[in-house]
Amino acid sequence: MIEEGKKIILFDGVCNLCNGAINFIIKRDKHKVFVYASLQSEIGQKLIAERNINTQEIDSILLIDPGVAYYHKSTAALQIAKHLKGGYPLLSVFLILPTFLRDWVYDIIARNRYKWFGKKDSCMIPTPELKALFIDQ
Repeated sequence: MIEEGKKIILFDGVCNLCNGAINFIIKRDKHKVFVYASLQSEIGQKLIAERNINTQEIDSILLIDPGVAYYHKSTAALQIAKHLKGGYPLLSVFLILPTFLRDWVYDIIARNRYKWFGKKDSCMIPTPELKALFIDQ
């Protein structure tokens, strides 16, 4: 069950870069806006199917705002940044750039993430104190 008002971040659970990004977000999520699940999990697959998202075309982080919309690639990253403490909300200014340009940069990183940052054999297991933030446990 997902707490009302929470936004869901779906991420590649075996990607070292993605796991690092989730840890980064957790530390800076000042209002505990987000909950998390891996794309590979049962709940991740269910949320993807409910929104008819083709994961062959969208190989990226997904931000689901239940009842509102979902975002992917650079738009998801910038929407997430809006809710982080520090100067990160200022990054949302990049939303004025054309999506194709922002996603071009995002896609280069996404295509090379395993080569540059490595890959795990299985999805990360959150520490006991973080377990409540993961809806796929």
